[in-house]
Amino acid sequence: MNAISDAKLKRHGSSLFEYSTAVRVLYAVTDLAAVTLAAVVSYFLVFGYQGVPTSYQVGVLVGVLLTNIIYSQAGAYDSWRGRSLFDQLRTLLIGWFSVMALMILLAFLLDAGEQFSRLWLLYWAVGGLGMLLLSRLGATLAVREARARGWNHKRIVVVGAGEWGSEVMRRIREAANWIGIDILCALDNDAALHGQAVHGVSVLGGYDKLPALLERKIFDEVWICLPLSGRRTATVDDIEHIRYLLRHSTVEQRLIPDMAEARLINKPATEIMGLPVITLNSSPMRGINRLIKEFVDRLVAVVMLLVLSPLLAAIAVAIRIDSKGPIIFKQMRHGWDGKAIRVYKFRTMRVHEERSDTFIQAVRGDDRITGVGAFLRRTSLDELPQLYNVFQGKMSLVGPRPHPIQLNHYFMDQIDSYMQRHKVKPGITGWAQVNGLRGPTDTLEKMQLRVEYDLHYIENWSLWFDFRILLMTFYNGFVHENAH
Repeated sequence: MNAISDAKLKRHGSSLFEYSTAVRVLYAVTDLAAVTLAAVVSYFLVFGYQGVPTSYQVGVLVGVLLTNIIYSQAGAYDSWRGRSLFDQLRTLLIGWFSVMALMILLAFLLDAGEQFSRLWLLYWAVGGLGMLLLSRLGATLAVREARARGWNHKRIVVVGAGEWGSEVMRRIREAANWIGIDILCALDNDAALHGQAVHGVSVLGGYDKLPALLERKIFDEVWICLPLSGRRTATVDDIEHIRYLLRHSTVEQRLIPDMAEARLINKPATEIMGLPVITLNSSPMRGINRLIKEFVDRLVAVVMLLVLSPLLAAIAVAIRIDSKGPIIFKQMRHGWDGKAIRVYKFRTMRVHEERSDTFIQAVRGDDRITGVGAFLRRTSLDELPQLYNVFQGKMSLVGPRPHPIQLNHYFMDQIDSYMQRHKVKPGITGWAQVNGLRGPTDTLEKMQLRVEYDLHYIENWSLWFDFRILLMTFYNGFVHENAH
């Protein structure tokens, strides 16, 4: 492991553009600013320098919202790292034509066409496209310059250093500055490559080195560059073995096949530097959807904390009267990407000592539970302090329920995809909970079923899915026979 120098690790440790979300926000802000500015300038060109009437302000707002929605769905705010600038501009062009077409359709359906100048709309269409293309070009060049200065770099480990892996590393190294990807090291089961340098990248050893690298938390992605054809064809077992070694980590896994048949694999593929790239475990919380979810989570959390403050105060008084000890129970659990977070609940048990390496789940009739605590557990009111976790940004209203860290350690070796449930923020309620999977998970079968529901939520996530789960939570009520 010493082949990875400290200088190499520190070079891109932190910066203004540390997270790719900052780049997506930059793209979204510049696009929406371009659309708004083009509409206002077009109005001044047609009508002169006078106030913009309310009807036109509403029209501009509708155009901005449509741009946001259509561009989000078209992938304009997805990661374009290593992808063609021409592809970006083409996406903007098609998306803007769609926005204008919808604007005209809405004006026709609402019989509002006479309220707007056709010349203004024409100027806006042409000017908006020009400003969108220029603003995206400027934003992209700014991001490339930032990456050339060492900001917004991703660290990757390449698995497979043979002929195909060597070609992948060559392309990355040649374009490292503008795409912002640093290769920390490579791994390959071919002992003849161990200790060698391939295009300046050290081959540290075989695939079994992955767990030790994961423990150091020094990279962001694993690129699996195993050939699907040729002399050293990879088998499904090879790829599954690598994924098994990664099972305890939420690090992003990308498969880089060397053949056109990659499109036959049942995963969406993108292209980076002409290479087909298939993300095997991506998080759905990306781009503008992530921002909307964050905004809604924190807004609702603040409103609920204010509205429920009398109830929260009453519960706090009841706990204090009922038994000695703190009102709030704090416990470390795993959050997004497996990072430890402190989760808050109302204390429902008498103060007692527990070994730090064990976790004893509550069962029906558990003598550790207080009288008030039993009521809080049955009604799920003990979870209300987690609204503060949501306000902090460490939890979400909807997501897989966070389990105690000891419980995670117990099940992660028994359920291969267990840690993939941490590809999103944990939630106060979730798909598993509204389907009756609450209470203790004292058997492997119960936990497997809960994980299946959690992974289904992650793979099919949408804002509407969150809204549906919240509706089911309120409709089904907070009381459940398994809650104790």
